[in-house]
This record gives sequence, C-alpha cells and structure tokens, in this order.
Amino acid sequence: MARFPALNGQSAVLNFPPGSVNPTHTHPKASKLLLLVGGSLQVGFIDTTNKLFNQTLQTGDMFVFPKGLVHFQYNCDPKDNALAMSAFGSANEGTESFPNSVFNTIIDDEMLAKSFKTDFLTIQKIKTGLSGKI
Repeated sequence: MARFPALNGQSAVLNFPPGSVNPTHTHPKASKLLLLVGGSLQVGFIDTTNKLFNQTLQTGDMFVFPKGLVHFQYNCDPKDNALAMSAFGSANEGTESFPNSVFNTIIDDEMLAKSFKTDFLTIQKIKTGLSGKI
C-alpha cells in the first residue's frame, strides 16, 4: 500500500482456516481478482443462466469473479489454511452476503419456507445457525 496507494480500499488479504467458507455473496460494484498465495481453495461463481463455473486453486493460481455475479470460496482442506489476496476494480465493491441478506432480516418465515420449498422449522434452524445461538 505504501508503494502503490492506488490500491487503498481495493485489496484484501484473506485467511481461510481448514474447512472454512466465504459464503455466497456478490460485489455489485466491482469485479474481483483472487490470487492464492498458499494452500488450496475451491472457488466458483454462477452466471446469469445459473451455470456454475468452479475450480480448485493451488498456490500461485488466480481466478476472476465477474462484477455482480454470485460467488464463493471454500477451503475444503481439513488440515491446512489457505491464504489469498483479492483485488477489486473499485474502492467500494458493495459486498452483499446472501445468507445474511435473506435469513437475518424480518422477511416472514412462512414466505421464506415457500420460497425455498421447505418448512417453517427448517427456516428457523437456518436462522439459528446463522445467528450463532445454538
């Protein structure tokens, strides 16, 4: 950052402990470039036709997440951390987390159950899991 201040607000270092996930989210204001610095990481995005593009990255691999598309990162390694650097095309990428946006709101649970073709109790379990109160 000191040598290249233009990156201020446009980059991040991400540490993924074993088994951790960066849940489905989007950046409506910027594309993201991810460089895997260490470990391995499963990544993917869903295009506007609902096609999944995914790949398992190894150290030194890069992956581009197009602006506005739903994407994720998952360290499926049970022992080792994965370390990545991300760079955005904007200082304000506008991150929106879908699990949080859908299940940590006041949207009616019955409506959510019907939307996800499940039952009220399942929605309650998801909300409890996301709140950390088990």
